[in-house]
Amino acid sequence: MSLAESTPASPIEVLEPFRHSVPLVFASPHSGAFYPPEFAASSPLDLAMLRRSEDCYVDQLFSGAPDFGAPLVRALYPRAYLDVNREPYELDPEMFNDALPDFANTTSVRVGAGLGTIPRIVATRREIYRAKLNFEEAERRIEAVYRPYHRALAGLIARAHARFGVCILIDCHSMPSTGLPVTAVGDPRTIDMVLGDRTGLSCAPMITDAVETFLSQRHYRVTRNNPYAGGFTTQHYGDPGNGTHVLQLEINRNLYMDEATLEPRPGFAVLKNDITALVGRLVEMAGEYAAALKPQRLSAE
Repeated sequence: MSLAESTPASPIEVLEPFRHSVPLVFASPHSGAFYPPEFAASSPLDLAMLRRSEDCYVDQLFSGAPDFGAPLVRALYPRAYLDVNREPYELDPEMFNDALPDFANTTSVRVGAGLGTIPRIVATRREIYRAKLNFEEAERRIEAVYRPYHRALAGLIARAHARFGVCILIDCHSMPSTGLPVTAVGDPRTIDMVLGDRTGLSCAPMITDAVETFLSQRHYRVTRNNPYAGGFTTQHYGDPGNGTHVLQLEINRNLYMDEATLEPRPGFAVLKNDITALVGRLVEMAGEYAAALKPQRLSAE
């Protein structure tokens, strides 16, 4: 979607398999590309600049998931408009004309960086808005975009639990190529992918190990929890002890797109094939580790 297209009937889209036949769910919270005209008009930035925060094409990279029996939920509105990978009211009071309610989180690190639920800046650190907003506008976006996304995501997780006793959620993202760690001393190449599991708190290590091994065997340079250990989704939904495992996957944009023009590169097809193969490996792994991934309940003595 783009600025010129009509308002989507829903703020999200769930790409459903013929049957949800595996305990996997995929989510793409930041690949949305519908920019409401009134939002664009409120910003001094042009559309190309607003899109610098977008995880372009990530939903397409993972679009093969339904073929393996796993749903993919994707947000259709962009991160610059509202970030669904935040608390619902993670807001910067300096952005608003009126006082925020007491329940708003105004002091998080993300708010301080300008990247709250309603972001203040895009990835280039340019200010999004010409003027301050009213809290009513934030509330409207939260009700219209944020809550439907999380209702859908929570519903898919609950469905997986009901059918399989366990759910593995892969939270799919991209990252800019600048500012990333290098592979080793003297090696100028940056990391290709970052796996975030909140240092083991949101996902069983066997899942993270399996994904890292698979990607490394495909010659991708992988690191864990540096510089991204996971966001709201991993923190809020990740509960390995009760059978919900959430792993965040960040993909270096330079692998598949021109970061200046936002156009796909020839390497896009290769990467998509590898991501599709990764989905297949996750399906295999879910079967191999099924018993170990389910909640481990202690019997009474």
